[in-house]
Amino acid sequence: MKLTHLDEKDRPKMVDVSDKDDTTRIAVASGVIKMSPDAYEMIVSEKTKKGPVLQTAVIAAILGAKQTSSLIPMCHPLMLTSVNCDVDELPELPGFKLTVATKLRGQTGVEMEALTGVSIGLLTIYDMAKAIDRTMVIRDVMLEEKSGGKSGVFKRT
Repeated sequence: MKLTHLDEKDRPKMVDVSDKDDTTRIAVASGVIKMSPDAYEMIVSEKTKKGPVLQTAVIAAILGAKQTSSLIPMCHPLMLTSVNCDVDELPELPGFKLTVATKLRGQTGVEMEALTGVSIGLLTIYDMAKAIDRTMVIRDVMLEEKSGGKSGVFKRT
């Protein structure tokens, strides 16, 4: 199997997508951050010293999705048409699940943008709550679904 990010001399390259058709491309990714009950309660009640943690994490997730090509070397700069974020409270964990959905009409997928958005959003929660709990764990960052393009639809079961 030939890797698409290597040329004939095994040098890194960005994949040429110029001959691909424009299609609507959607990706949804998610991840979880587990924390102490004290950190969870302070975030939910908005009593952290750094301000509204979850709202800031959503803004960071959107920014992360938009900056993916600056962070991951072989990703194309994309004109995202939509980035939507949801934060679910998980009191039984305790922690939060962040879900990011990205969309565009173009020649390449938006999976990396959704995954980067989730990662940056969760890292922002960690950053804003680390004074309360340095034992937080970011886990289960994954692609939930994608559609568009030649490879079709993927849905995690």
